[in-house]
Amino acid sequence: MEQDALTPPGDLSSIREMLRSSGYAEKAIDYYLTKPNQGPLEGADQISELTGPCGDTMKCYLKVDRGTIQEARFQVLGCPGAISAAMALADLVKGKDFKKALEVKDGDVFRELVQIPDQKQHCIRLAVKTLEKAITEFNDKNKEKNHASV
Repeated sequence: MEQDALTPPGDLSSIREMLRSSGYAEKAIDYYLTKPNQGPLEGADQISELTGPCGDTMKCYLKVDRGTIQEARFQVLGCPGAISAAMALADLVKGKDFKKALEVKDGDVFRELVQIPDQKQHCIRLAVKTLEKAITEFNDKNKEKNHASV
């Protein structure tokens, strides 16, 4: 069986078991292994990056149409907690306008993941902060464009 470049090497059942025994729920493990929203987004309207205190780095890509997030993707250099949090957050904000997307908080992402280890809760915070930064930078950039064209 050929291994996907985004999937960790090795036996997936043993990886699942290791993550389960570390405190990850099946849904969080699925996000980590399948990475449904991982990678660059061609034609992104906004790309923003943030590094957390633990050293994990997230890059958020947004495709936006009239203030609504049409597509959200992340590139993540980090642990399973960071990857699963970013993947879940992208799912939670697709199709939402900026106001609703900014209402998605850490607890919403945690509920989507069902469970991740306590020591990985900061990963959810990093994902949410990266999205907030992307939305803020998009709005700032577009305010400048609107003022420049007046």
